[in-house]
Amino acid sequence: MVIIYELIRCICMIESFSELFEKSFKQINIRPGSIIQGIVISIEKDIVLVDAGLKSESAIPLEQFKNSSGDVKIEIGEKIDVVLDAIEDGFGETILSREKAKRHEIWLMLEKIYNNSEIVTGIISGRVKGGFTVELENIRAFLPGSLVDIRPIRDTTYLEGKTLEFKVIKLDKKRNNVVVSRKAVIESFNIIERNNLLESLYEGMDIKGIVKNLTDYGAFIDLGGVDGLLHITDMSWRRVKHPSEIVNIGDEFIVKILKFDRSTSRVSLGLKQLSQDPWISISELYPEKTRLYGKVTNITDYGCFVEIREGVEGLVHVSEMDWTNRNFHPSKLVNVGDVLEVMVLNIDLKKRRISLGLKQCKNNPWEAFAKKYKKGEVVKGKIKSITDFGIFIGLENNIDGLIHLSDISWDTSGKDDILKYKKGEEISSVLLQIDIERERISLGIKQFKEDPIHNYLLINKIGSVVHGIIFSKNNKNVIVNLSQGVNGLLNNIDLSNININLFDTLKINDVIKVKIISFDKKYRLINLFIFIDDKKDIDGIHNKKHAGSSNFSNVMTEAFKAAKND
Repeated sequence: MVIIYELIRCICMIESFSELFEKSFKQINIRPGSIIQGIVISIEKDIVLVDAGLKSESAIPLEQFKNSSGDVKIEIGEKIDVVLDAIEDGFGETILSREKAKRHEIWLMLEKIYNNSEIVTGIISGRVKGGFTVELENIRAFLPGSLVDIRPIRDTTYLEGKTLEFKVIKLDKKRNNVVVSRKAVIESFNIIERNNLLESLYEGMDIKGIVKNLTDYGAFIDLGGVDGLLHITDMSWRRVKHPSEIVNIGDEFIVKILKFDRSTSRVSLGLKQLSQDPWISISELYPEKTRLYGKVTNITDYGCFVEIREGVEGLVHVSEMDWTNRNFHPSKLVNVGDVLEVMVLNIDLKKRRISLGLKQCKNNPWEAFAKKYKKGEVVKGKIKSITDFGIFIGLENNIDGLIHLSDISWDTSGKDDILKYKKGEEISSVLLQIDIERERISLGIKQFKEDPIHNYLLINKIGSVVHGIIFSKNNKNVIVNLSQGVNGLLNNIDLSNININLFDTLKINDVIKVKIISFDKKYRLINLFIFIDDKKDIDGIHNKKHAGSSNFSNVMTEAFKAAKND
């Protein structure tokens, strides 16, 4: 009976203690979400036991006590704030959270910082739509892209992962929304520093800067509160395709102030100006026709650029790459990085241009051909193409020779004779001329035969009186056949001394007496004039000029016969 009595009394005491505990909770108004103070009584491998004066000690995961560096800095007996998550879970234990308490502390700190317009430190941890996330202890804030810097920045990789200073510009605990600005910090700090820096800047000054942004046309350099533009043309003495070839975001180096406008605070910077201009002595170092080696830096449709000295590039035009092959892309012959032997053809210091030649360092096939063959020799080759003006013949070493229309036949213009030939046909021709500078070889077919005009004029000199037959006639002139394959041109048919115009009376196949007055070598024309020196014949012509063309023709024929008899 005594044992039963004691057991009942203990149960009553437990119930009384439980009631007292519940009453005490009601009296101090403790409910889930409340912040209470506890004492660290034990630190285990994965948990920390905390006594908050409740029914029992609470086990809080050790992870919640780690700082941003991953370290646990608490001691047994230390008083800490915790949040009451649950008064009693399914196992009769009270659940406490150090993590939520820390977040509450941070929110209190942020509210104080926000209200006092103070600065907070954080780390840019990632990218989101419209901006970036920033870790402020255990609170994640939003940094709009437009508030990263005082200038727009394309690449922020040099800022990510670094501890930076921000200003809290918006705070909403209910919505768990924090917005920060790095731009506001820079602007507030920069006012004094910027003014002091602007006062100290001058053109020609060397100053240290950090690359903060890259564009297609250059790089923006932070000089310590003032931004300057390093234009792509001022990065290197050599040609630069993109600024990233020379600098990267975050790079720190010395630059020179080229221009400084105090009214607009615009600063133009130069990097190449820190070294000597390599073009100054280029003409003395590399006179024309100098042969040297250089590296291919770029290939275009019209040629390739070769660096012959640090900061100095020259252009090998496509026409100067190969002696014979002209219709090709430079990339078929050279690659970027190739080391080539080139020749200096021309230097324009004003325009900073150097013309280089690649083919000039190889054997000239035109010179080789000129050494092997002399004018008048016979050469053979296959017809490569036929054009309106002649026939191209493929010769040795992949060079071509041209048979012009005028060199196909002595008797015709060549337009009809050219139709007799076909592409691929092998023919022989006579070497007429070699122009090494213009890379031209003139060939001929008609030269296999003697020139009938040349032979005719050897016998009949200028001033000679000869007979001919009218071959053709138009409103302006008359063609007279003088011999086989030899024609002359009769114009200005005006016998002014006797006031007779014979033009209308002359007919095809009429035999006339003419005088050779000149020879046009270019057009291969013998210029003629009607020759009548017999006074009797002239009077007869004059008396019968109105008798009709038939009678006149008879008179002319009689005059020619008389001249022959003479």
